[in-house]
Amino acid sequence: MLSIEDMAAFCKKKGFVYRSSDIYGGFSGFWDYGPLGVELFNNIKASWWKFFVQSREDMVGIDTSIISHPITWKASGHLESFGDLMLVCSKCKNKVRADHFLEEKLDIVADGLEASDVNDIVKKNKLSCEKCKASFKEVNNFNLLFATKVGASEDSKAEAYLRGETAQGIFMNFRLIAETARQTLPFGVAQFGRCFRNEISPRDFLFRGREFHIAELEFFIHPDEKKCSLLSKEHLNVKLPLLSAEVQEKGKKDVKETAIKDMLKKKKLGEWHAYWLAQQYEWYISLGLDPKDLKFREHVGMELSHYSSATFDIDYQFPFGSKEISGNANRGQYDLQQHMKHSKAKLQIYDEGSKSSVVPRVVEPTFGMDRAFLAVLYAAYNDDKKRGNVVLKLPAFLAPIKVAVFPLVSKCNDKARKVFEKVKGEFVSTYDKSGSVGRRYARADEQGVVYCVTVDFEDGVTIRDRNTAKQIRIEEKDLVSTLRTLLAGDLKFSKAGEKV
Repeated sequence: MLSIEDMAAFCKKKGFVYRSSDIYGGFSGFWDYGPLGVELFNNIKASWWKFFVQSREDMVGIDTSIISHPITWKASGHLESFGDLMLVCSKCKNKVRADHFLEEKLDIVADGLEASDVNDIVKKNKLSCEKCKASFKEVNNFNLLFATKVGASEDSKAEAYLRGETAQGIFMNFRLIAETARQTLPFGVAQFGRCFRNEISPRDFLFRGREFHIAELEFFIHPDEKKCSLLSKEHLNVKLPLLSAEVQEKGKKDVKETAIKDMLKKKKLGEWHAYWLAQQYEWYISLGLDPKDLKFREHVGMELSHYSSATFDIDYQFPFGSKEISGNANRGQYDLQQHMKHSKAKLQIYDEGSKSSVVPRVVEPTFGMDRAFLAVLYAAYNDDKKRGNVVLKLPAFLAPIKVAVFPLVSKCNDKARKVFEKVKGEFVSTYDKSGSVGRRYARADEQGVVYCVTVDFEDGVTIRDRNTAKQIRIEEKDLVSTLRTLLAGDLKFSKAGEKV
């Protein structure tokens, strides 16, 4: 598998992702999406929005502000609990995130450890600074919220925070959304947006940054409703690659294919929680991720968030390990109750079924979208030795460029430009006349272009398929309709025209 450093180099070279402030040497934890990257990322976002919002009757979307009232983060618990334990070298002052350091050095689950536990483990295993080999100071907590000032005042009243998650904007607007969107339980609210966490040691390219994108669903359910009307037999029979809490507590990492119905029998989660896990799995598979590279890891008791009674991580196999790209937490009534307590606002909703006002409970699927972007690239990346170039085999609906148009030689340029004018009005397209046709094909492969159209002196045009490199010949008048049908997946390439 391609290393994360080589993937970062590929992304920079092809215009997918650049270091932020690159001319100044970059700025750790911040990245910019380039011309191809922004198209791919927008397509992933559109896929998520279509799957989880627009194709459903029980889901609506919002887009809330990045900065909200400071009490938001006190009510949510982030001012107290949104932190990481930090190890600081007693000599060179190098700082590392304690749980990541212990997991790498000792191959243990360290998320959720108390400061005293970390200190004991460091001393017992005689762990020292990687840079200078000196001992660590006693561990201390580091809050991840980015603080900022609002307005001209410099006192504490002007202090606010960049959001660390999008969920709180949903909770604060819950009552307004229910009333204006005329939603009744059960229903969900979705949001996609930028978030910020002052990571101690950002690393692994896009995987762990200080500015990133999260997509979240908050699905609101009557607190007494245990049965999920949406959970079908197909959902129950879905087998997830599960790393259970029991296995982890024994110090093992054995993943077992486990049907959702069996997870329910073992009371690992409720029906609504199970339904949304199945939905998440289905979406990730639709992006072209190999099921063999996915893992559902059940949180052990000590690592559960302050608001969650049950949580699962969805991990993807990167070159630096199987790491979280998504989560699913049973948040209960915690957030709405906390905001009611701190704001004195009424966030109950009248439920027609029970004829009573209730505070709903919440199941929350969360998606690290930059991590999804990275996983999609890894799944698509194929170093084709026969062709002698990289082929980015992205699903057609995700590809940043759908069609490339080439003149065979410079004398065909005018004819090819006319073809391009027809194509670009319907598909994201590019025109390339530089270099040999073979080199242009290779460039298009590396960009993930699905179909290349070559225009020559003869009647008609040639279409080349990215994944197979096979070619067909069709009449020029049929080009747009043929491409449309091919990209929609409604026509096999071999049936679309005369084989060349």
